[in-house]
Amino acid sequence: MARPREFEADKALNGAMDVFWTHGYDKASLPLLLEGMGLSRGSFYKAFGDKKSVFLCIMLLYEEKAVSTAVALLKGGGVPDGLDRIAMLFASIVTAVVEGDTRGCLLCSSAAGPASQDLDIGEATHRLLGRMLDGFRSAIDASHWAKTGDAAKRVELSQMLLTHYIGLRTQARAQVAIPHLQASSEGLMALLRRKES
Repeated sequence: MARPREFEADKALNGAMDVFWTHGYDKASLPLLLEGMGLSRGSFYKAFGDKKSVFLCIMLLYEEKAVSTAVALLKGGGVPDGLDRIAMLFASIVTAVVEGDTRGCLLCSSAAGPASQDLDIGEATHRLLGRMLDGFRSAIDASHWAKTGDAAKRVELSQMLLTHYIGLRTQARAQVAIPHLQASSEGLMALLRRKES
């Protein structure tokens, strides 16, 4: 199958990612994709096949650009304490909103939308959420919670953190007031930093 040259493909996929990120999978119409990718209808179908195929490519691109960066921070990032890593990740979400980026998280939007009912999209979404969960678990294991010896509790905390992450990114997309986003994250971090008596 003919494909555009590599630099053209990269540019087109980055354009598609912006469209999906801004509008979500279901509202990313073909005209919006063609405009964002800078392709004609014929070139689009010849190079990528269909909307779903483009979106699956976008999920890989988003993994490289966003998910891998977040996971790297949670797994170390030069910060010894795991709770500090989590706080930095949540703070970066609030900072993005302060700077005007209210798109939220492409992964979270995919997980919350109807597109996740598609087998292939759902599988890709769950795989990336699994990477985030693993990152949170690594951060929790590098905190005072690791000293409790309660592995089940650390798993529960990791799942809670992933849920909070999804909620925070979804609230960012819904343009919830910045002080509420900050209070939510700071309150959770205060609870996590409270050592068991």
